[in-house]
Amino acid sequence: MKSASTREAVVETDIPARLDRLTWSGFHTLVVCALGITWILDGLEVTLVGSLSGALQASPALRLSDAQIGASASLYLAGAVGGAVLFGWLTDRLGRKRLFTVTLGLYLLATAATAVSWDFPSFALFRCLTGAGIGGEYTAINSAIQELTPARYRGRTDLIVSGSFWLGAALGAGGAATVLLPGVLPVDLGWRFAFGIGAALGLGILPLRRFVPESPRWLMIHGRLAEADRILAGIEANIVAATGARLTPVAGPPLKLSRQTRDVNLVDLAIVLFRTYPRRAFLGLVLMVAQAFCFNAIFFTYALVLSRFYQVPPASIGLYILPFAVSNFLGPLLLGRWFDTLGRRTMISLTFAASGVLLTVIAGLFTAGWLDARGQTLAWSVVFFFASAAASSAYLTVGESFPLEMRALAIALFYALGTGIGGIAGPVLFGSLIGTGVRSAIGWGYVGAAALMLGAAVVELWLGPSAERRSLEHVTPPLASRDTA
Repeated sequence: MKSASTREAVVETDIPARLDRLTWSGFHTLVVCALGITWILDGLEVTLVGSLSGALQASPALRLSDAQIGASASLYLAGAVGGAVLFGWLTDRLGRKRLFTVTLGLYLLATAATAVSWDFPSFALFRCLTGAGIGGEYTAINSAIQELTPARYRGRTDLIVSGSFWLGAALGAGGAATVLLPGVLPVDLGWRFAFGIGAALGLGILPLRRFVPESPRWLMIHGRLAEADRILAGIEANIVAATGARLTPVAGPPLKLSRQTRDVNLVDLAIVLFRTYPRRAFLGLVLMVAQAFCFNAIFFTYALVLSRFYQVPPASIGLYILPFAVSNFLGPLLLGRWFDTLGRRTMISLTFAASGVLLTVIAGLFTAGWLDARGQTLAWSVVFFFASAAASSAYLTVGESFPLEMRALAIALFYALGTGIGGIAGPVLFGSLIGTGVRSAIGWGYVGAAALMLGAAVVELWLGPSAERRSLEHVTPPLASRDTA
């Protein structure tokens, strides 16, 4: 029998079970729209600089060189990595809602400032700050979306939100092509209006975030059970009023948590990664590096391939990026539900493996010179229909694999490692291979990317946890959990 002091040190809550029993509602749609905009904004920002490179070089104010355009892209990524780590740590300490307001505000100010850049140093600084806002957004909004989404919808929701990156890419390519049309705007105004697209989108979505509450799960783990219960009761009441249906009874025993709450530190993180869940840490790193290398290596250098090997003029490159972007969004959209039904391990390994096999085939076709520009675009569209779902599942896996107290920091850490190892190395390597002008060299680079994707599929089959349709707290108990006490 437990002593009185032990009983007093533990509280019971049904908040996770109540969140997971909810049916999909307008509230969940609001969460996805208000928070998921981050991925669209990132796709927009990543695509803009490449699509606007000619205008940035011709701008009387900037006159950027090829090296400076490349440096600005690297600074955007560096800012995203730094922002993810800093704001990920703050998100776990201060809450999801507070930080996803701060990070969107930083993004809005930085991207608007980019539009009024007056020289390369100012342009580079504002691109770095824009990246910091986006990186911080990733940690705050991914945590909030996973924690507010019912378990049976979590996989498909996460994949679709992550896949919306490519809606932003399509918007960036189309928007840049429009503002750069001859006679539409003066040469030094078109690129400025293009950077204003992101600011306008973010400003339009900012009011919606006022209606997204703090995560009841985060409040619960920080001892604010009364506030969590009040927020959740309001969500439940709105769903009942909107649907007219009764909520299903709460299933399962309540979650037992320690009353003592504290913020986690780097020692806690190290213990979780290297002692408690080393296999999950290895899995998360493999998935993130493989998808980051594959995507960044191929997507960031696709314009170079089109111009060097297929003689596509710069003004037409956006037309080839659009179908590529559409296919990348359709993959998570159409395959997402199977991650909740067939299961994580089956679908993650399948999409990584399909990407690797198809990429190997296309490497051979490219090397043999059997593809033209349209054929190459169609081929990449098929590959990345699967690869986009695989990439999105890497973020899903990391978010589900570690305790609630450090979820945002874990997402930030693996995003930083994936981007730092795979995301930066990929474009550098492929840029050098393309510079040789030798098809076989580039083909071997594609084979290397395929090998990483196939290796990730094997690791997923070996180590992947079964998280489908299960509460986050059942997949990974919080550090404060006392259910085994």
